[in-house]
Amino acid sequence: MNATEAKTPRPVMGLYDKPMWESINAKAMRLQRCRTCRTWLYPPGPACPRCLSCELEWAPVSGRGRVVSWVVFHRQYLPAYPPPYNAISVRLEEGPCMISNLEGAMPDEESIGRAVRLVYATMPDGMVLPRFVLDGT
Repeated sequence: MNATEAKTPRPVMGLYDKPMWESINAKAMRLQRCRTCRTWLYPPGPACPRCLSCELEWAPVSGRGRVVSWVVFHRQYLPAYPPPYNAISVRLEEGPCMISNLEGAMPDEESIGRAVRLVYATMPDGMVLPRFVLDGT
């Protein structure tokens, strides 16, 4: 089975994930934000971890962030991801960290701290995933 035939692993949907994945499918990512203290939540949840308010809203993210960490895998663990492939940790401008992939280039020793922006990758099986590119590419 090759990457075009392989199914992208589907997200494990927790109790609060559906609105986030609907926004990703619409290519307009939204995350939860506390209406009381304005803290951004990721992953989504029932209450603000800072002030414990249950007054939450779904708000669009800027899509801008910086690389916090990265790894390149040289072994295949899932059929949809042939090696080599990367995983990066991005701190969004809004505050939360996300794990995703860097599109268009492999990360290198100069990647930590680099500015990235959110893009939406449509996988061969139609699944839409949030990914990042180096800012300015």
